[in-house]
Amino acid sequence: MSLNINRNPSQRSRQSTTPSLLPDRSELGYQPFEYWKGPKRVLPRVVQPPAKEPNSSPGITARVEEIRLPNSSGYTSPAQQHKSAAVHQSTFPIEKVRPSTSVHPALVSTNMGWEAPHNVHGGQAGPTSFQVRDANGRVEFVNEPPSYDNQELPPRPNMSRYVGVQPWYKRKRTWIISAVVLIIAIIVAVVAGVLVTKANRYPDYTKLNYSLQDTYAGENFFDQFDYFTGFDPAQGFVHYVPKEQAKQLNLTYASEKSAVMKVDTSVGPGSNPDASTGRFSVRVSSKKQYNSGLFIFDVKHTPFGCGTWPALWLVDENEWPKSGEIDVMEAVNKADKGNQMTLHTSDGCDMSVKRKMTGATLQKDCYNQTNSNAGCGVQGNEASYGENYNAAGGGIMAMEWRNEGIRMWQFGRSAIPADITSKKPDPSSWGIAAADFPNTGCAMDTHFRNQSIIANIDLCGQLTNAVYAESGCPSNCTDFVANNPEAFKNAFWEFGAFDVYKAS
Repeated sequence: MSLNINRNPSQRSRQSTTPSLLPDRSELGYQPFEYWKGPKRVLPRVVQPPAKEPNSSPGITARVEEIRLPNSSGYTSPAQQHKSAAVHQSTFPIEKVRPSTSVHPALVSTNMGWEAPHNVHGGQAGPTSFQVRDANGRVEFVNEPPSYDNQELPPRPNMSRYVGVQPWYKRKRTWIISAVVLIIAIIVAVVAGVLVTKANRYPDYTKLNYSLQDTYAGENFFDQFDYFTGFDPAQGFVHYVPKEQAKQLNLTYASEKSAVMKVDTSVGPGSNPDASTGRFSVRVSSKKQYNSGLFIFDVKHTPFGCGTWPALWLVDENEWPKSGEIDVMEAVNKADKGNQMTLHTSDGCDMSVKRKMTGATLQKDCYNQTNSNAGCGVQGNEASYGENYNAAGGGIMAMEWRNEGIRMWQFGRSAIPADITSKKPDPSSWGIAAADFPNTGCAMDTHFRNQSIIANIDLCGQLTNAVYAESGCPSNCTDFVANNPEAFKNAFWEFGAFDVYKAS
């Protein structure tokens, strides 16, 4: 942009009246007219800049008009004009502005700053005076920048990554919630995994080699048993008689092939004494006790009939239920539902685990204080006990008791395995058991010990009374037992032999 200098014509005709002795002030760019009155006033005037041409160079543009004061001869020299134009053109593309302030040239300084911050409510902010000193005097720029209120700001780079970002404390809370959820999920997964693993555990019933330890058989069968006398612990309507009276009443006897024990059928309503306080019966318990083994029971006939509660089982009579109870064969009344195999224990024995058996689960908790001491029972089929079983000639009941668990098998007379007959039993070859009680939910060495073999025929009692009304039997249990001796002609056990094997 060209430098446009407008001179006041009135100053051309004005001659200097300053005495020659006045100091030379040419360094200020002009010679003061009346030195003693001070320098001439330079009056700036701001003029709006013209519209910027498309190809013009960037920068601050101001139109400046200046009244140049004469030197001692009344005019500025061409050299001074050239010097002043060169300074303006080399510094900023400007036009001169008429000075308006009365400031001594020697005091002129350059200052750039902001008078007040930008006011968002409508006030303007702008620069303070921007002063430039050249050879001929001071030139002052007052060029306000465009108002920010009317300007569209460019988008902030990467602003999108901050959109929707929550405060740190909310993010922290989210992290905590996420961590808690993750921990809960892990715990649930671990617990579920443990439960699944526990449910799928199963003992390793590897083959054991058994050798014969004890045999109960022949005419001396009952010599290895003690006869129980006294009050029935199961509250039965019965009088258990001692060995001598049992022989006298023919309630127990044995031959080379069989041993029989039964309920008395001779005492009726007109007898003296009668059975009004209970019928005579027998309960025998082996003199020897066991802590494990393989038990083979040859059972030819099972007792049944209204009011009866027979059982073939193992127990420590002096430490029940602490030492456990194993019911191998058991039924009540007509026994038309089949054989029941059950464990009764102290607390901590449960069968809510994986099992392999053909029988039906009745209860899973073996603890004697649950389910009215029902124990954890397994029900066999209808032919496994009672009239149908007897009609088929009976069979073999086998019970294996080892650390891995307790298992029971039942074989009909025509299906007895050869290894049992040859007295070389191998339970690993017998297939799936009728009842399975694995140690995964019950420590066998803790809950079962010092067991004696027991055979008895109870009458009425806790279990029989509980189901008597629904069994289809007449009257009530005690009246029926006391007044109907002939109803007990099938209430007897007949055993072939008991063989007990020990793992070697």
